[in-house]
Amino acid sequence: MTDPVSIPALPEPIALDLARTALVIIDMQRDFLLPGGFGETLGNDVSQLQRVVKPLAGLLAAARDAGMLVIHTREGHLPDLSDCPPAKLNRGAPSKRIGDPGAFGRILIRGEYGHDIIDELAPADGEIVIDKPGKGAFYATDLAKVLADNEITQLLVTGVTTEVCVHTTTREANDRGYECVVVSDCVGSYFPEFQRVGLEMIAAQGGIFGWTAPSGEVIAAISRHAAASPSSALS
Repeated sequence: MTDPVSIPALPEPIALDLARTALVIIDMQRDFLLPGGFGETLGNDVSQLQRVVKPLAGLLAAARDAGMLVIHTREGHLPDLSDCPPAKLNRGAPSKRIGDPGAFGRILIRGEYGHDIIDELAPADGEIVIDKPGKGAFYATDLAKVLADNEITQLLVTGVTTEVCVHTTTREANDRGYECVVVSDCVGSYFPEFQRVGLEMIAAQGGIFGWTAPSGEVIAAISRHAAASPSSALS
């Protein structure tokens, strides 16, 4: 058991038990972040998402140094698209659809280059990777079991995009009783207004879905814990 660490956050500070906290990194995939990928073919400015990479890499390094549980997610589908409902596959009129050939292989298909996580945030050996067919990380995955098996009660939520997969996962987690801190500069949207409003919605009404905090405050808290007990493991 570890002593909790306090993090300045909105709507109020929150104490985290790092031994029961997981860092969840949502969908930092080439198809979404790289020029020429699916996100850009939809007309989006991928540089908005790339801003997340540096602060998230710093947070990931701190979490690894502290021995925290790290979970990566990847949104994507089986090659035969049997797990991709028509409502998702046929939406709107994009120039490319899920399963079509793209710059990095078939778009959002498991096993393709574009489906995988960017090099800067590649999972380390032993870190958990959850492949999800939907926006939320709990839907049709074993995430709930992974968290229960590791006695996790609190989540640091990061990744893309703020208003879609990050929000959906945070809301799902909130309904399941997890305390969620959305790390504000470690989540990103293609749309600056969605980014701002998405973060405000998390902490509104006294923290209706959770808390928000910048990575600098979270990393500082993790580092203080490590300095206070440099030889102790998170157990």
